[in-house]
Amino acid sequence: MRGVLSLHSAAHRDPTSSAGATRGLVMDLGWRYDLMVGIFDVVMFRGRLRALPRTAADLAGLRPGEAVLDVGCGTGALALVARERVGETGRVAGIDPGPRQIARARSKAARRNLSVDFQVGVVEDLAFPDGSFDVVLSTLMMHHLPDDLKRRGLAEIARVLEPGGRLLIVDFKRPEEPGRRSGRLGAGGIGIQDQPELMTEAGFSQIETGEIRLPRFPGVQGVGFALGRKPAAAAGGSR
Repeated sequence: MRGVLSLHSAAHRDPTSSAGATRGLVMDLGWRYDLMVGIFDVVMFRGRLRALPRTAADLAGLRPGEAVLDVGCGTGALALVARERVGETGRVAGIDPGPRQIARARSKAARRNLSVDFQVGVVEDLAFPDGSFDVVLSTLMMHHLPDDLKRRGLAEIARVLEPGGRLLIVDFKRPEEPGRRSGRLGAGGIGIQDQPELMTEAGFSQIETGEIRLPRFPGVQGVGFALGRKPAAAAGGSR
């Protein structure tokens, strides 16, 4: 898994990329990203990595008619599953700082005749009005962000969610040593086990956590999820 994270850094330094401005790590490989994921899935993840989008959609409880945002959508795998789940009455947007990722996502959506609003963008500065979405999804993306951007991203997510809206984060656990936090994870030091505290700081409540069964590797102690809600509007308030 250290090899996977080093690939993130290499992609971020790609001098030919015109990625969206961010201090986070950026993967901007387009179709090569899908090829890489396929290889890692077969060799290391035993087919479970490509099942992750449907697992995330199940955990988020996506329903017909909902408006969904996938932050760090990559080449669109989860956003396309979300589009199928919310149906014709729903809508889905996906943002990623990598232009090649977004181009690949748009191509995949067109081939499947699915309408998804894919945009180049960053989670720390979302180009959507307040209360635009019922659900926000983040899958294996938060470790790309320095820890201060994680906090800014969560504040932006809270802003674009409707009162009562849901946030699902799926990410790697950071390495731990007895008695202290240890190790780095991608661009920061915060793993999924720390996300509930950050989500609470950002105003989320009713936070649920759990494990996702993926093979483990040196330096990464597993994958988990955190699911929280933005508090509902006070009685008499507007949605």
